[in-house]
Amino acid sequence: MRLLLDENLSEKLVSLLTDAGHDVTHIRQLGLAGALDPDVLVLAAQDERVLVSADTDFGTLLARTHATAHSFVLIRRLVGRRVNEIATVITDNLGDVEDDLLSGAVVVFGDETMRIRKLPIG
Repeated sequence: MRLLLDENLSEKLVSLLTDAGHDVTHIRQLGLAGALDPDVLVLAAQDERVLVSADTDFGTLLARTHATAHSFVLIRRLVGRRVNEIATVITDNLGDVEDDLLSGAVVVFGDETMRIRKLPIG
């Protein structure tokens, strides 16, 4: 899966997720640290990548704009965890939600939970 990691996630995730078979880039690698959230969503869409972030604002933006694409994975309650633990949660669950993400969805990975909201929201 093609992923774009937001700046609030460690760049160390890139190699861990790449080793798991994903095509991953980080917003900092693109020189876009500090980019506005709408611009990050546009970039993810243009590059056909699923945005992965711990920032709930992206879900709000997708709902507010009634977006039907630009899938987003929200990492909840995992931010204090080690990078390898976060990578494991992502890799263990991406396969289960791949079809949802390819068709447009907001997916939330949390402690022992996973939620899927199809786009458009609301």
